[in-house]
Amino acid sequence: MKNIILLLILLVAINISCKTTKPAATGLTKESQASGSDKTITSASVNFSDKSTWILGYFKPEELVREPHSTWYLNEYEDYQINGDAINKLMDIKKDDVKIKIVMGTWCPDSRREVPRMVRIFDIWRFPMAQVSFIGVDKTKHTSVSEYESLKIERVPTFIIYKNNVEAGRIIETPSTSLEQDIVNILTRNE
Repeated sequence: MKNIILLLILLVAINISCKTTKPAATGLTKESQASGSDKTITSASVNFSDKSTWILGYFKPEELVREPHSTWYLNEYEDYQINGDAINKLMDIKKDDVKIKIVMGTWCPDSRREVPRMVRIFDIWRFPMAQVSFIGVDKTKHTSVSEYESLKIERVPTFIIYKNNVEAGRIIETPSTSLEQDIVNILTRNE
């Protein structure tokens, strides 16, 4: 009897410890996310104004493919229609001396729309993610990152593009043309 109880406890512990409702951090699609979870979270069911959902400070983009952010992130990432002409121009631009800071709020609809699109552009452009910094801010557009005040952020998302460690330009809230064309315009402005 003791052995049966111990066996049941062991089986319950194994079942609980192996079961997850969060998708893996990479290689996700909408379909794999839906089928790999016994609890579906939709953007409509989450209040992103609730501080408990915010990502603050420096963070890795992998955090965006985890619940509760995965639904909006994956939808925007997969649905974004790339401007092929602009991507072809980006492919000709040297990337080694380019760095990009992304300041966003996970509570902000513009950030939830534009940031996944920008990451898709990075993936197609083969821009090294090691050259991208992600900074999450609260609704007052502040965070505890030390040099943050010098960035002078007024609206989010703000994409700050640096060339040779000098700010070359910004895309603020929404692009003027398209994200990829705005990047081309910024990086080729003085050539």
